Amino acid sequence: MPPDPDDPDPGPAVPPASPEVIEIERALTRVTYLSTRARRHERLRALADVPLDRAAVALLRQVADCEPLRPGELAQRLGVEASHVTRTVQQMERSGHVTRVPDPDDGRAQRIELTDAGRQAVDRVRAAGVGGMQRALSHWSPEELRQLATLFHRMVDDFLAYDADEG
Repeated sequence: MPPDPDDPDPGPAVPPASPEVIEIERALTRVTYLSTRARRHERLRALADVPLDRAAVALLRQVADCEPLRPGELAQRLGVEASHVTRTVQQMERSGHVTRVPDPDDGRAQRIELTDAGRQAVDRVRAAGVGGMQRALSHWSPEELRQLATLFHRMVDDFLAYDADEG
């Protein structure tokens, strides 16, 4: 749709995507598809012997990386609505994987942290996931793996910053 000549602020013009960005988007779509398949989750869940759904596993992983977090921070990091996090946290509390603790910065707020059972579950899930990834990337050099990890983290941080700016 062409810009409206009567609109006083049409916003910044978006340049056409470079071939490199198009290829990154294609590769990311493939990675996302592969990593979110139900069959992959079921295999990982069985290897780790952790009876949790994908949302619960994602929440456990995020809390393990950044604990303790407020539910709103957790929702932002996971890229989901706060109500989704609330339901998943309640499920995880009932299963004994997380607990709520007072926020030391704000007595009215709470933070979510892992219990021992939650830490054991996330450790088993990570070990199962890392094992498969190690086998898949076994022919990569340590330097290539370091570069990939650095660039992936940078990309995710940029996506999160962009998302926050847009929100």
